[in-house]
Amino acid sequence: MTLLTPQQAADALRTGGIVATPTEGVMGLSCDPFDQAAVGRLLALKGRPVEKGLILVAAGLDQLDGLIDWSALPGERRSRIEADWPGPVTWTLPATSKVPVWIRGRFPTVAVRISAHSVMQALCRAFDGPVVSTSANRSGQPPALGCDQAVGSFGEALAGCVEGALGGHAGPTPIYDGLTGAPLR
Repeated sequence: MTLLTPQQAADALRTGGIVATPTEGVMGLSCDPFDQAAVGRLLALKGRPVEKGLILVAAGLDQLDGLIDWSALPGERRSRIEADWPGPVTWTLPATSKVPVWIRGRFPTVAVRISAHSVMQALCRAFDGPVVSTSANRSGQPPALGCDQAVGSFGEALAGCVEGALGGHAGPTPIYDGLTGAPLR
């Protein structure tokens, strides 16, 4: 198993790699969201259809500039969303045309989170932008809870695993609809 620093992981993402990363509750798989081939390989690894869409994780709101149409949200919703970040809450928000269909899936929205997890923050800063983050598991299987499990499931398909502990959240992060505030997961 190749253990990576956040900088090494960011370098791997820039060359089309997929890396396992600790997140708030489970191990995740990350790649460059704007690299269609990398996203396609990640989806194939998981057995996940592109129509479901993927989550983007960022280190700060500035990394989402140009990707979210904030003007499409009702009234004070943006303040409510920003109050959850950084933190273990994912919101589906109106996407701009800059968000590729292989990230949005069948939706006009993009699922985003500003992570408070120190490793994800460091990875996004080193990458200088948001990264895909989806649970490190094949569809229908439980998510990996450490590098050993992630690499055991995906082996050589991964460029490596970023070392670090999971955050204190139990399981995948909750997802809320940015237009209505309703829970989706």
